[in-house]
Amino acid sequence: MFSNKAVKATLFVSMLMLAGLMPLQASAACNLVSTKDNSPLNIKIVDSDTPEAKEFLTTCINPYTKLYAADPEKAKAGKRKFGYYSCTQCHGGNAGGQTAVSIIDERWQYAKHDTDKGLFETIAGGTNMGMMGWHQQVANNPDMVPTDDILKIIGWLRASYQGGGDKPWLK
Repeated sequence: MFSNKAVKATLFVSMLMLAGLMPLQASAACNLVSTKDNSPLNIKIVDSDTPEAKEFLTTCINPYTKLYAADPEKAKAGKRKFGYYSCTQCHGGNAGGQTAVSIIDERWQYAKHDTDKGLFETIAGGTNMGMMGWHQQVANNPDMVPTDDILKIIGWLRASYQGGGDKPWLK
């Protein structure tokens, strides 16, 4: 039947999973979905990704959010990316809205925007309301926005938040 080693190994792995020291599935923690239709948003880790981007694509936790909320000087890196990729054309110079909605108040276009994962999904994959997908992999264009730059933009948006109520992205 089973060897003694196989049984011990299976029990050991099972104990690690139950204790939460080993994930049940690799990369199962962050399953990105399209804002358009909830289909899988297949953004994979690539060699050029920063450690922060790799962390996000594994955990769905944006490492820049708390960092930028605590340090407005560091948050300016996200604002520069916001301008560089012309987000200002629709959302205004400070993200307060222009031809598109404000993205720094509590009136979310989509409820999922109260998480960094949800906001990333919308920026990366676009919407049915006129916003195109901006991520390099979604657009199949290396000149579009890499994961790390989207995360920096989100970190700055969170640091610039002017709405009321809870800030679930800081928990």
